[in-house]
Amino acid sequence: MEAKININDSGNTELLPSKKEESSRKLLWVDISHFSELWQFLICSLVVFIFFIPYGYLQEAIFAIKGFKPFGWYLTLVQFFNYSIFGLIESQFNNTQRRIPLVLYLLLGLILLGSMGFSNASLGYLNYPTQVIFKCCKLIPVMIGGILVQQKVYKAIDIVAASCMCAGLILFTLADNKVSPDFNLIGIILISSALFCDALIGNFQEKMMKKHSASNAEIVLYSYFVGFVYLLFILLISGQLRDGTEFCIQNPVTYVYIFLFSLSGFFGVQAVLALIRTCGALVAVTVTTCRKAVTIVISFLLFSKPFTFQYVWAGLLIVLGIYLNVLGKTNQFDSKMIFMNSNKVFGNLRKRRKSPMIV
Repeated sequence: MEAKININDSGNTELLPSKKEESSRKLLWVDISHFSELWQFLICSLVVFIFFIPYGYLQEAIFAIKGFKPFGWYLTLVQFFNYSIFGLIESQFNNTQRRIPLVLYLLLGLILLGSMGFSNASLGYLNYPTQVIFKCCKLIPVMIGGILVQQKVYKAIDIVAASCMCAGLILFTLADNKVSPDFNLIGIILISSALFCDALIGNFQEKMMKKHSASNAEIVLYSYFVGFVYLLFILLISGQLRDGTEFCIQNPVTYVYIFLFSLSGFFGVQAVLALIRTCGALVAVTVTTCRKAVTIVISFLLFSKPFTFQYVWAGLLIVLGIYLNVLGKTNQFDSKMIFMNSNKVFGNLRKRRKSPMIV
């Protein structure tokens, strides 16, 4: 039977382990609760940018190495291995005990493998900005999954937001097809598959964490290790393990890039979780979306690639969709209230026109 704990209760603190964790508000295992709310937000946001901007740069730099593009799945294998090691170290440091059954981790590891594996593999066929643009549009598969699986009914603003994102994605893809000589439809299929897995991961992780009260360290350790075992078996059979290892041994700087890529990603995830605990998921989504926008700009500045202004218009449509999505989640978008306010404004304007002008 699942026990429900009221975290606002000031009674027995032994029954409230999450209360202490919530009040401490740690960022990368450093207590920041003595700062004001504003400074906590600024510090967490800064750390998100510090780690995830190098993450995006290193990911593109890895695929910029001549001959590496076919080894996106091998990159995922090494990344999962590094994440497992980092998660093991964190679990040993925090004395983390497994609470979620291994059977559920078999499913989570498979979904996680699809999310990160398809995402990495897509860079062998797409420009990095196109991949990031697709990753910004998680709302679309989430809404589709919610309608098909949970029979959810979404608000009009969510539908408009998803429509803007779809239009922006179509324009961005057409622009990429027009100016990029290496454009391949396989890349779109791969990144779309990654988005589908992303839509499943969030709901699945949230359900497991709530039901079993699992820690972030446990989720990271077991899910990435299971994904690593899956992918190791697949690459052994396909022969890509040998090919990828030989390539990286011949180009040892690749392993250095992958390690730094994995390290920045692991710390970036910890910073995002701290931001969620401090300011909520809505603020965290806004900050990470801004980070992705900065990453796209840096990509165009540091890596040579064709450019067209159609990228700008498509990007603005997607930004509008993200903004509407955020606005809808704040429950501030109320059409009735807007209609009433509009009538009030126009009523005041009519009164002013009828009243004599005072000089």
